[in-house]
Amino acid sequence: MGLIAGEGACDNAACMQIKPKPQPIVILISGGGSNMAAIVRAAQKEAWAAQFGAQVVAVISNKPDAGGLRLAREQGIATEVLSHSAYASRTDFDQALATAIARYDQPTRPTLVVLAGFMRILTPGFVAQHAGRLLNIHPSLLPAFTGLHTHQRAIDAGCKYAGATVHQVSAELDAGAILEQSALPVLPGDTEQMLAARILATEHIIYPRAIRNWLATQVRV
Repeated sequence: MGLIAGEGACDNAACMQIKPKPQPIVILISGGGSNMAAIVRAAQKEAWAAQFGAQVVAVISNKPDAGGLRLAREQGIATEVLSHSAYASRTDFDQALATAIARYDQPTRPTLVVLAGFMRILTPGFVAQHAGRLLNIHPSLLPAFTGLHTHQRAIDAGCKYAGATVHQVSAELDAGAILEQSALPVLPGDTEQMLAARILATEHIIYPRAIRNWLATQVRV
């Protein structure tokens, strides 16, 4: 018995995979941008645009001399500098930052905001405005060693393992839901710099993977 149109039959156009809705990604940096570069490479290599509608549309820095800005421009990504020193308060800066990010929002999908070495503590208002779509990577195995100087603190504490954590950003510092972690042994004779370099290499793996997994949960076809 043949198929009846509308009851299981479809033409070629209808049977094609529906294109995912655009998902803009804005990356915030303060320095060299190695994690940013790893994310951009993964997005290109893994075809995030085709799979998830996702594209890194802009890189914003609070420091005009951040090396990652040049890397972004070389990839044809829009860049912007918002110097925090130009604003009277953290709240004023975060409001300007939120306005800059909102320019990239899509009607059906607000921007995913990725902190990649962005050395600013965000205000609760900013975090609340971007709740559920604000990611960060922290160089420790959270919940251990929140804050700064994590590698030396792990060595001083005699930890056998150290690592990095990708997490959702919450109003409490480094306390949001954990999405990915990497762990490696602390070796005899490790210095802060040696341990940091090894952990950074793992960050370049887990951060793109965590973002890809987040994107996969957002796709609606």
